[in-house]
Amino acid sequence: MEKFREMIEPFWLLVVDVWEKGLLETSLGRIFVALGIVTVAVLVRGLFVRIVIGRLKGLVGRTRTRLDDEAMAVLERPMAFIPVVVGVYFAVDYLGLSGGLKLFADRLVRSLIVWVIFWAFRNLVPPLSLVLRQLEKYFTASMVDWLIKAINVALIFIGAATILEIWGIRIGPIIAGLGLFGVAVALGAQDLFKNLIAGMLIIAEKRFNPGDWIKVGGEVEGTVETIGFRSTLIRQFDKAPVYVPNAKLSDNSLINYSRMSHRRIYWVIGVEYRTTVDQLRTIRDGIEDHLRRTDAFDTTPAVPTFVRIDRFSDSSIDIMVYCFTRTTVWGEWLAIKETLACEIKRIVETAGAAFAFPSQSIYVETLPPETPEVFVPENERGLSVPPPRDDGEAE
Repeated sequence: MEKFREMIEPFWLLVVDVWEKGLLETSLGRIFVALGIVTVAVLVRGLFVRIVIGRLKGLVGRTRTRLDDEAMAVLERPMAFIPVVVGVYFAVDYLGLSGGLKLFADRLVRSLIVWVIFWAFRNLVPPLSLVLRQLEKYFTASMVDWLIKAINVALIFIGAATILEIWGIRIGPIIAGLGLFGVAVALGAQDLFKNLIAGMLIIAEKRFNPGDWIKVGGEVEGTVETIGFRSTLIRQFDKAPVYVPNAKLSDNSLINYSRMSHRRIYWVIGVEYRTTVDQLRTIRDGIEDHLRRTDAFDTTPAVPTFVRIDRFSDSSIDIMVYCFTRTTVWGEWLAIKETLACEIKRIVETAGAAFAFPSQSIYVETLPPETPEVFVPENERGLSVPPPRDDGEAE
């Protein structure tokens, strides 16, 4: 027995030494306990969510505003990560690290804290954007959208810079280096910066907003969906998306149909030449009377309204109808045009006239006189006559 104890004692001392020194001079017992602390923190996370966050949701639910409810909804995930960060902190503290390991663990805990804070701020941007939407009274919706995007980018940049500073990476020299690097990049990214500046000018000039119907000559026609930093998404009427660089929208002429005050109807109506003067005047007066009696048309001095006998065309006498509708909605405008077309046809038919169509008339001044048929000898109808001989002899 004594001999066995003498043999096992060195092995036991070796096990104790391994247990105490463990990994990187840290006891394995402390490492397992630290892992247990982190595991418990992860398990407590669900309980923390149900109790603490549930209590906070109940408190904000009693308020009248919806802002705090939406803020609490987006803060749920970052707040649920708090027990994990606390568990990591206690686990590191229990390990009692020293030297480089202690510095590494301290930076890790600090980085996790910064991550949770900026995660929460980043998630708060959408609910707070409802407050920023109040600025649309003074700015356009696109400018507010750009402001929200700028806040998101700023939060991500500040959070990343803070974590880099924690790990000893100075952000100042990086920014200075980026300044020199940016000069080189700018030479090859002129179009990118040009489109970025063009996008700012579009928003500042209020050329168009999302939802507007625009037409750019030679480029695209459709409805604006989003105005990005580099390009604008325009949805064509066939529902195909078109991404147009902002520079083309800023430099080229652009028609914004959504800004129209009225929509125009410009027709030329041709009636037959057999229409009398009285019939022409009846048609003209009937159309003009319909335009002035119908509320769909604006006949005030704000816009011109003309119904006039315009010209004598090749096949018709033309009556010009030039008027504006009050609505600018395309579907309503088409319905008004249809009603006007039916009314003009009724007026023309009631006046006893008819619409003209392209035609040609041929006038023959005189007919050619009758002449007798010319007799053509048989030889001249295709029969050949032998030519005379050159030697002067008779055949």
